Amino acid sequence: MTLTLLQIPGVGISTIVLLIVALAVVTVYSAIEVVNAYEKRTLTVFGDYRKLLEPGINFVPPFVSKTYSFDMRTQTLDVPQQEAITRDNSPVTADAVVYIKVMDAKKAFLEVDDYKRAVSNLAQTTLRAVIGDMDLDSTLSKRTEINGYIRENLDEPTDEWGVRVESVEVREVNPSSTVQQAMEQQTGAERRRRAMILEAQGERRSAVESAEGEKQSNIIRAQGEKQSQILEAQGDSVSTVLRAKSAESMGERAVIERGMETLQSMGESESTTFVLPQELTSMLGRYGKHLTGSDVAERNGGLQSLDFDAETRELIGLDNIDEILGNIDEEAKLDVEEMEQEAEAIKTGKATTDIQDPDDVIEEMDGSSGD
Repeated sequence: MTLTLLQIPGVGISTIVLLIVALAVVTVYSAIEVVNAYEKRTLTVFGDYRKLLEPGINFVPPFVSKTYSFDMRTQTLDVPQQEAITRDNSPVTADAVVYIKVMDAKKAFLEVDDYKRAVSNLAQTTLRAVIGDMDLDSTLSKRTEINGYIRENLDEPTDEWGVRVESVEVREVNPSSTVQQAMEQQTGAERRRRAMILEAQGERRSAVESAEGEKQSNIIRAQGEKQSQILEAQGDSVSTVLRAKSAESMGERAVIERGMETLQSMGESESTTFVLPQELTSMLGRYGKHLTGSDVAERNGGLQSLDFDAETRELIGLDNIDEILGNIDEEAKLDVEEMEQEAEAIKTGKATTDIQDPDDVIEEMDGSSGD
């Protein structure tokens, strides 16, 4: 078989060969479609949808086909800053970030013109609607709820587009400058009020602890004075009894000496008859028992005018002085320990006093102001 090349006047054979080779290269290049691992492509031939091209090398009809790329990874969409009015008529500005992922490239190609722009516009309107249904304090403090509301409202329409909303994050919610100044003033006043309450509570606790310390000091001083008074009273009792005993002894000696003088004067008298009172003879007998060499002296005897009998010792409490002092020390010790426990309880906040915690005071004030 013989291949005959049509020779065009004025065109060389080499030029024709080059044109054929170039046409072949362009045809092969147009027929091969390389798809990356993170994407899928839709194929249309003469404008008609044919199929999805998977990652790798794909062959398509040359010159008459067209492909559209879809990134299958999670994508980030910035929602532009939006102005909205809260339920309590406070103007705020807010912006957010939406994380989406294409789950069905065919739906994303056939059901929506530009899925990224569509999701962004839908997120903007939803953000304004959610903020409009909340008051100012809620928009500033309930970010998680706002994120959940926006995602819930985006789920249904984006599912029809083959796109899944993975997460929504509101970045900033800023009230107007006037509202911000009012909020700063309110926060400053609240902090000053809290500081004043804490300072008052501290001064009150300090006063209570000082009073408790003074109370302990007074009690210990009173216990010492009580002990001193008891000892002094015991000493006075002993001294009184001793003086009484001494007076009694001295009285007997004086009577005996007076009697002896009387006997002496009687002995010098010329009369031979004498009448002696019984009391004088009795005292002479008692005195004679204690004379040296007396025949009526008793063994181991002696004047015991300074000794106290059992009744007298019990009356003045000579045998119980140590016991009384021991009881006083024990009472003082127990009182001191109890006072130390009370002081420690006050310091640790466990005392059953009427001191309230600053947070409880603030809550009560807030509750009364709200009523």
